Amino acid sequence: MASSDAREEEEAPTTVGGYELRERLGGRPPSTVVWRGLSLSSGSPVAVKQVRLAGLPARLRDSLDCEVRFLAAVSHPNIIRLIDVIQSESFIYLVLELCEGGDLAAYIRRNGRVEERVARNFMKQIGDGLQVLRRHHVVHRDLKPQNILLSSPNSDAILKISDFGLSRCTSNYFVT
Repeated sequence: MASSDAREEEEAPTTVGGYELRERLGGRPPSTVVWRGLSLSSGSPVAVKQVRLAGLPARLRDSLDCEVRFLAAVSHPNIIRLIDVIQSESFIYLVLELCEGGDLAAYIRRNGRVEERVARNFMKQIGDGLQVLRRHHVVHRDLKPQNILLSSPNSDAILKISDFGLSRCTSNYFVT
């Protein structure tokens, strides 16, 4: 019997829509894999979140629906930007902006103690992003350093709240 990693590799297309999948970045196998990709039309790097629909529990389907609706309705510098959504019979692909700075946990491991001015800037950005979630009646439910991405590896990076895979919408109304 093939391992789940081998099964994912076999099922991973090299292109989805107008995007080439290049390198696996992470995810929560077997249901979710995140890829580094490339827009074939613009040449821009992207992240592609591949979610297997088969066997996805109803509560996670609800969270996925909340994630897609929220990200489609929001344009804010501290929320990961949704570029495209592609659905096949077996998967849904969320094409997202690629944050080259990695996540906040990796930043802290790389840099150790963070200067107060940097910490203040980061906290303000996280707070600004959380205000957007509140205005849109979204509860993230998995906010942690690994789900806060940095636009660059520098201390002046823009922080992006990401991974809304466990989120809950407390209302069907989205304020834009």
